[in-house]
Amino acid sequence: MTFSHVLLGAEGAPARITIRRIGFTDLKDALAKGVDDFLAMPTHAIFLCAIYPIIGLLLARLAFGYSILPLLYPLASGFALVGPLAALGLYELSRQREAGLDTSASHTLDVVHSSSFGALVALGLLLLALFALWIACANAIYVETFGYKPPASVGAFVHDLIHTTAGWTLILVGNLVGLLFAVLVLTTTVVSFPLLLDRDVGAATALLTSIRAVLNNPITMAAWGVIVVVLLFIGSLPLFLGLTVVLPILGHATWHLYRKVVETDSPRPTLPKPPTKRRHAAQFPAVLFPWAR
Repeated sequence: MTFSHVLLGAEGAPARITIRRIGFTDLKDALAKGVDDFLAMPTHAIFLCAIYPIIGLLLARLAFGYSILPLLYPLASGFALVGPLAALGLYELSRQREAGLDTSASHTLDVVHSSSFGALVALGLLLLALFALWIACANAIYVETFGYKPPASVGAFVHDLIHTTAGWTLILVGNLVGLLFAVLVLTTTVVSFPLLLDRDVGAATALLTSIRAVLNNPITMAAWGVIVVVLLFIGSLPLFLGLTVVLPILGHATWHLYRKVVETDSPRPTLPKPPTKRRHAAQFPAVLFPWAR
């Protein structure tokens, strides 16, 4: 795969892509379709996102070491920055269901063989770099306000956050910097990953298209960002377990939001045709499970 293909897609030149104007009704419809996809494919979605609550619980356990306690909130919130990458399988499920194709979980890995895979990897690495930069910034803000000494306990850390000037400075500056990272990720990825799954346009074209989508719909996209933050917060409350429902819905809804915003006549990514396999009686009852089909 050539470098120009990764950046510009199959045609080796910027794709012809039209950005539509959307409103709040479109956001509502995208969410409704996301819920419908989740209800139609709940086992797949929960399976794909089960790692999130596990990560949340691990982070909570690490916090009891106190040295990592100041980074617990940045780590938990920062996973939203790599959410578009983690939701690739959900976009693919929605795409296949929309096209009337098989939606078993095994087909979510078809993207590995896609002609757009190089561009997807490039954008994924960009998100991981932004996540690492966010954690570094959060740590620097903590060191600047509280110094290098770790908190003595959870109670002492919470007390210092609420009852000291340094604590309020940490909350204010940390959240403002986090907001900047969130806006950057929303602007560059709101449609870029779904676009690469749907069309072979290249990483650069996908990024520019996502930026154009936000600039053409600033109020609507800002509202979408607020919806994502609120739903992620609600899903995180019961020990992150609510994310097994919230994340699949948001992932599916993002695909339908992309469908409403982007109109393109670029080539579709090439995917291998799965071989047709005969089913034998000896495979029972494995064939009853969707991931075995």
